[in-house]
Amino acid sequence: MLWSVSQKEEETVYDEVKVPQRKPEKAADTNGLLAEQKATNKCCNYQVMACCLGIFCVILLSGTIVITSVISVNNNKLTAENQQLENLTKEYNVSEMKIKKLTAENQQLNTTNQQLGTNLTDLNNTLSSENERLRRAKDNQTVIIGNLTKKYNVSEIKIKKLTAENQQLNTTNQQLNTQNDNLKEQIRNINNNVTVAQQIIDAYCPIKDGNRQCKPCPDGWLHNRSSCYAINDPDTAGQTTWEEAQENCRGKNSDLAVIVNVDEKKFISDNSWKSSGDKGYWIGLRAEAGKWKWIDGSDLAE
Repeated sequence: MLWSVSQKEEETVYDEVKVPQRKPEKAADTNGLLAEQKATNKCCNYQVMACCLGIFCVILLSGTIVITSVISVNNNKLTAENQQLENLTKEYNVSEMKIKKLTAENQQLNTTNQQLGTNLTDLNNTLSSENERLRRAKDNQTVIIGNLTKKYNVSEIKIKKLTAENQQLNTTNQQLNTQNDNLKEQIRNINNNVTVAQQIIDAYCPIKDGNRQCKPCPDGWLHNRSSCYAINDPDTAGQTTWEEAQENCRGKNSDLAVIVNVDEKKFISDNSWKSSGDKGYWIGLRAEAGKWKWIDGSDLAE
């Protein structure tokens, strides 16, 4: 009896423990599955947002690097040209000093020539006096004439030497003038290059509110991918030939458009036909020896 009672008590306890354990397991499994699905959905949303943000940051960083590189290259080029201009200016100043020195020497030579002229005048006066003395003292005639001849010969030698030196100075002066003209021409060319570089910087990076703000294309140009396009839409009187249109483009540091793909063709066609109506427009394509070629030398693809 005791054993039976004990066994029933154990079975009762077992049933009481076992039944409560099964029901929470099912509830826990269902709740865990829903929580896991919600966490998975949130994680996917965060991953998509993080991926989009990363792509935007990469694009922004790439654009910043390209713009910074262009500005850095232009600044380095401008610095090199300024250094070259400074060196040429120094050489020009040295040439100016040499010219001043040669001018002073030339003035000294002129003074010497004037002195020689005075000396010759004195010699002539002396000759007159000596001639007078010769008339008075015939005994000393030969000696006096000999002395005067020697003095005259010395003067002639000095005059010839000074004349040769003067000619040499004139030749040197002409060479220096030529060098000076060449230096001035180089300085003008450098100034023109600096002006063109500054115009390019001002066109792509204009100053607004005291700061330079760079953009991919100058004002009035259209931007597509990595190229800039200018649409010239003159009236009938202002229409030009293909050669004149190409020359106009080169005046803007560009060329007539070379179409490399369908997207570029569509972009140019949409913007050009909209502007020119039914008049047509020029691109960088023309016939050479019966064959269509682009201005970069490539053949027209079928």
